[in-house]
Amino acid sequence: MATLIELTLVFLSSFGFNMIPFAGPSNLFIASTAALTIGSTEPATLGAVGLLVALGASIAKSVHYLVTFFIGKRLSPKRRQRLDKDAEKIKGWAFLLLIAAAATPIPDEPVVVPLGLMKYSPAKFFTAFFLGKLSITLAGAFLGAWTNTTFSEFLSQEAMIILSIALTIIVTIILLKVDVGEFAEKIFRRRPKTTDQDKDSATTNS
Repeated sequence: MATLIELTLVFLSSFGFNMIPFAGPSNLFIASTAALTIGSTEPATLGAVGLLVALGASIAKSVHYLVTFFIGKRLSPKRRQRLDKDAEKIKGWAFLLLIAAAATPIPDEPVVVPLGLMKYSPAKFFTAFFLGKLSITLAGAFLGAWTNTTFSEFLSQEAMIILSIALTIIVTIILLKVDVGEFAEKIFRRRPKTTDQDKDSATTNS
C-alpha cells in the first residue's frame, strides 16, 4: 500500500510536469513510472495513482486554460466576434474533442489554448479533460505495475524503469499512428451486408 507521502509526491509531480507548456512528458509515462516506483500491485493503489496523475494534469492545464480564457477577454472587438462565431461552430463537439485530445499523447496546448480564447465553459473543460486524462493514466499505472510484476525477478529496478519507458513509447507510437476512425471503418466494411433478397428469404422462412 502506498503511503500518503508517496501519493502526494505523485500528485505534485504530475502537476509540476504538466505546468510545463508544450514540453511536459506524457501522462501515460508519468503514471507508469509512478506505479513502478511505488512498486504496489494493489488495484486500489494503482487506481489512486491514475486518479492523482489525472487530477494533477487537469489542474495544471486548467491554469493554462484560465490564462488564455482571460487573455481572450482583452482581444479587440473584431477578433472577439470572430472567435465567438468559431465557438458557436464547435461547441457541439468540443467536449468530445477535448476528451479525445486529453486521452492521447499528443500535446494538449493546441486544443487547450483555442478553447480558452473562445471562452469555452471552464466547468466543461475541466470535466472533459479530467475524463480523458483518467483513461490514459489508469492504463499507464497498470502498465507500470504489470512491468514490475512480470520482470521484477529478472531485472533490476533501473532496468525495469527503462523497460517501462520503452513500453510507454511503444504504446504512444501506436496511439499516434493508428487512425481509430479508419480502423473502425475497415472493420465495418468487413461486416456482411444484408440484401433485400436476404430479407425476403428471412420473411418467407419465418
